Amino acid sequence: MTTGWFACLSPLAARAVLAALVVVLIASMIVPTNKPGNRSPWVGPVEGPVDTAGKAVDTKDKPYDEDIALYEVAIERIARGENYYDFIVPEQRGRDYPVNPGIAVRLPTLAYIDAWLGKTGQLVAAIALMLAIIAVWWQRLGEEPEDHGRVRRLGTALVFVGASLGLNRHYFPLHELWAGGLMALSFGLHRIGRNGKDGRWVGALLVAALALAIREHTLPYVMLMAAFALWQRNWREGAAWSLLILLFFAGLCWHLALIARDVLPSDRHGPPWLVLRGMTGWLANVVQSSNLRWLPHFLAGPAVILMTFGWLGWRSRSGLLGFLLCAGYGAAFMIAGRWDNFYWGAMIAPAMFAGIVFAPRAVSQLLAAAQIRRSAN
Repeated sequence: MTTGWFACLSPLAARAVLAALVVVLIASMIVPTNKPGNRSPWVGPVEGPVDTAGKAVDTKDKPYDEDIALYEVAIERIARGENYYDFIVPEQRGRDYPVNPGIAVRLPTLAYIDAWLGKTGQLVAAIALMLAIIAVWWQRLGEEPEDHGRVRRLGTALVFVGASLGLNRHYFPLHELWAGGLMALSFGLHRIGRNGKDGRWVGALLVAALALAIREHTLPYVMLMAAFALWQRNWREGAAWSLLILLFFAGLCWHLALIARDVLPSDRHGPPWLVLRGMTGWLANVVQSSNLRWLPHFLAGPAVILMTFGWLGWRSRSGLLGFLLCAGYGAAFMIAGRWDNFYWGAMIAPAMFAGIVFAPRAVSQLLAAAQIRRSAN
């Protein structure tokens, strides 16, 4: 396969794709990846508490932002033996958090897991998850036949960079931190078969099920896996992913019903999530939810683009899956999510980093398809 996924393009179409890539890269250098006037949200509250006059409140004695504080209280109350659904709506209402719509109230899975693990157990689990992600991607990239180990070494190093943020103890109560790590682990465990042969998916399914039980933002990944399995005529796998989706919706309906019984007519609705931030929403979410936050925006933005586009340089169906996964979440972040929802990017950030190792090959293949120069691969 000389030009990889771009082999089917005519020279004119390939040149159009190349031009679009250049435009997007230039745009990604310009658009901001942090709200103007804010420091990186990973080193402090996104907005910070405000008083009734709308002025910022000193947060030096408040080490946790408001979301984390709420999740910490839920964990502590469960650890004392309370039932999540007996207290979460009044607790959230008392902190002036919306409980309407019901989806504004988090699923209880992570709170129970954190309460059971305790502080030490959470740290052990975070280390174990990071090491598992690194191990499965070392194995997965070792199956890449080219480059004599270069892809494996560089790709695994980048996976480590992406997964290492999961060791931030301050954010252990954050649902996206765990769900995103589990999603990266699931992706690394998965092997795409064809016509029901040569695939490995049970482990990936079980890990994804846990991620979905923690945060409903895992649903696009599960739906993509179901669609991909059906496209490859892996009927049993497709049925399993589809069943997981149905079970999730059943569980979500049960969750919403329990929340609805405590919601009052006077409870305010939460602000809308559909705010159409465009490319800034995509780049800011990923950058501020990963170690890319240490880079200036004119480097961090293009890195996100190349991490996404680079998957097309992997000459396998997993490469296409990786591109669709990263681009799909990117499109969702352009449509949905406010500035203070930046941490949604932690859902996809751990799985993205390995993509950039294939970026030089993807660009080379695109140039070859455009008949600008012969591919080096």
